[in-house]
Amino acid sequence: MTTENDFPLLADIDSPAQLRELSDEALVTLAGELRQYVIESVARSGGHLGAGLGAVELTVALHAVFDTPNDRLIWDVGHQTYPHKVLTGRRDRLSTIRRKGGLAPFPRRSESEYDTFGVGHSSTSISAALGMAIAAQRNAEKRHIVAVIGDGAMTAGLAFEALNHAGDTEADMLVILNDNDMSISPNVGALRKYLARILSGRLYSSAREGSKKVLSKMPPMWELARRVEEHMKGMVVPGTFFEELGFNYFGPVDGHDLPNLLKMLKNLKQLRGPRLLHVVTQKGKGYKLAEENPLRLHAISPLDPKTGKTLSAGKPSGPSYTEVFGQWLCDMAARDERLIGITPAMREGSGLVAFSKTYPDRYFDVGIAEQHAVTLAAGLAVEGAKPVVAIYSTFLQRAYDQLIHDVVLQNLDVLFAIDRAGLVGPDGPTHAGSFDFSYLRCLPNIVVMAPADENECRQMLYTGFQHTGPAAVRYPRGCGPGVAVQAEMTSLPLGRAQVRRRGRRVALLGFGALVPDAQAVADQLDATLINMRFVKPLDEAAVLRAAHDHDLLITVEDNAVAGGAGSAVNECLLRHAVIVPVHNLGLPDRFVEHASREEMLAECGLDFAGLLKSAKRLLHELDSGTGLSALSASS
Repeated sequence: MTTENDFPLLADIDSPAQLRELSDEALVTLAGELRQYVIESVARSGGHLGAGLGAVELTVALHAVFDTPNDRLIWDVGHQTYPHKVLTGRRDRLSTIRRKGGLAPFPRRSESEYDTFGVGHSSTSISAALGMAIAAQRNAEKRHIVAVIGDGAMTAGLAFEALNHAGDTEADMLVILNDNDMSISPNVGALRKYLARILSGRLYSSAREGSKKVLSKMPPMWELARRVEEHMKGMVVPGTFFEELGFNYFGPVDGHDLPNLLKMLKNLKQLRGPRLLHVVTQKGKGYKLAEENPLRLHAISPLDPKTGKTLSAGKPSGPSYTEVFGQWLCDMAARDERLIGITPAMREGSGLVAFSKTYPDRYFDVGIAEQHAVTLAAGLAVEGAKPVVAIYSTFLQRAYDQLIHDVVLQNLDVLFAIDRAGLVGPDGPTHAGSFDFSYLRCLPNIVVMAPADENECRQMLYTGFQHTGPAAVRYPRGCGPGVAVQAEMTSLPLGRAQVRRRGRRVALLGFGALVPDAQAVADQLDATLINMRFVKPLDEAAVLRAAHDHDLLITVEDNAVAGGAGSAVNECLLRHAVIVPVHNLGLPDRFVEHASREEMLAECGLDFAGLLKSAKRLLHELDSGTGLSALSASS
């Protein structure tokens, strides 16, 4: 068990201002303590580990050189910001990260003045930094603006759009490209190959050492030095990509050589205009297990830091929904050679590892480029392929226009396998799939399904694949209720609900992952339970029968109440002029803060206890004639 005595320098750091009083040698010692502190703390609490370890020296250097928070430091995604949180007054709370009431998993403006921009999705940092730089110029404020972006995040169109605009505006900002050849899944694409080619070039490596000396001894006559440096780089790397976009490019440099980083940043601080510093780091640096397996130790559950073995109870006996999808994808690909699998940089998270190895010529990882993933699928579908886009619910939001304009409007055969739907737990509201029912069901042509269990997930994927036109199957993170998955695949009747229990007075209409808990409530209250299965097309006949046969309808979903599946039921009843008390249970009209998925569901009243309490209250109000209108909504 370590104590503050094991981190003598770090224990005295409560703000970045104290770093600016330390010598370079002391900062090197501090970086070592910081790395070890992060390893031991995250090993106990769980969380994102590898990315932060790779950014320790960079984090120390940035806070030591720049006057944060007056100078704006904008991180991309946020996986790498645990060291940043430690140095900015949150050291003693790091063990609470991702837990209910604890530190947020990513930078959040409401948590600290040092978190200048809230993040969670990738590739936003350059755009945000450019906005801040323009605002500082307009307000005549003297401050430095620094964006830190990983090479994985550079594959997104948003990053290129921001680079293109920044070069045109000549904004006073510094972009740091943290190049570790790794996002979550291994990086893909031409830019990654281009960067690797530069790094591996013998001539450039020797010239890089020379450029260090030039920059560390920069003469006052900057224009002359700039011309010399440009001439050097022009001979070695003609037409450097970033310089063509209007940035003054420096590097690549060793991101773990702290003394040199300090010199580079101090010199770059004196310059103006768009600048880009290319920093090469190693994900998991300083922790052998993370260096050897950066993918597995990107995000961890609590573990023994010496062995790397997880300390939790172990994996559930049944397959996760992601694993059900991965197996179905391989099975379906064996049956139909038209199937093409597409993922935006989430091969492991979305369950495509086995498929990518078995069918490499039918597998496309497009990088962090959700918009491209969707329109790529549309182009394939036009030519007779049957693309399956495996994507998280929260990331599909980024490609909404492409979903509407390129797929749904043209009624193309694209199946969306939407993982991490509903509340996802410790990653919090940036990663929650709280809105997909709402943003999907308003679209013409599309079929939207939500499985109640693992076997239903497999059958719905098959149903969506067999359907002519766009279809979506949305399923939650983790495991289901433990239903055996049948090898045989059968298409479900389109738009047909399933009555799982017939009872009296109350009918619960469940959509997706909350059906098992809704069934337990129905069993206790002798109520009817309908597994609606389809959000679109809605089984209107089942809704109308339930309204006719019951005194009260309760809809249950792990999506926002506003515009969700319950709203579809309300619209059906109003369209048919059926008056019956109906109550919508779902996610509230606010962002639900990070906690375990179980804690989040309980907070929203969507676990068994919460659903039962709501149903009993509604029955009481119905019997007493108080409080219940024909249509009502709750969270």
